[in-house]
Amino acid sequence: MSYAIISVGGKQYRVREGERLLVDRVAAADGETFTPAVLLVGGDDSPQVSPTDVTVTAKVLGQQRGPKIRIGKYKKRTGYKRHTGFRAALTQIEIESIGAKKTRAAAKPAAAKAAPASEPAAQTAELVSPEAATPGALPDGYSGLTVAQVKEAVGSWSDDEIAAALAYENEHGKRKGAISALEAAGGEEG
Repeated sequence: MSYAIISVGGKQYRVREGERLLVDRVAAADGETFTPAVLLVGGDDSPQVSPTDVTVTAKVLGQQRGPKIRIGKYKKRTGYKRHTGFRAALTQIEIESIGAKKTRAAAKPAAAKAAPASEPAAQTAELVSPEAATPGALPDGYSGLTVAQVKEAVGSWSDDEIAAALAYENEHGKRKGAISALEAAGGEEG
């Protein structure tokens, strides 16, 4: 498989492994990988149209803006002149691999079946909830708070609650506004 035709953002691209290209904005952070839709694979053998056993892996390198396009409107003898502009939002991606799909997806259900059935569902839900996993450390209802609500409420929290909330944000949320408010509150009190 030396090349593939993929679809990203409603447009089609002919790609090879290691190739970099600019596409319309992809909702993924820098360094993340994603798998676009594969329309055709070809090269070594006869081309395969919409193969189900082949996947393309692409890595997001960064977000960019396209060149500025100037748009002018003019009507003679009326004094009407208008100027606007446009810059496209683009993402630079690199094609990491073109190959067969991995069979790890089949291994996950088998691991789920291997879990003991005697464990109640309520205990499983408690393990998922961050507030239940650390009962006195995280403030009540923290995972549902917005950044503005965190900034307002952080003054009434104890040092342990602030530390737990900061650890939660660094691990799960990564909301910059909440992290800065928690660090500022921890610095004033600690």
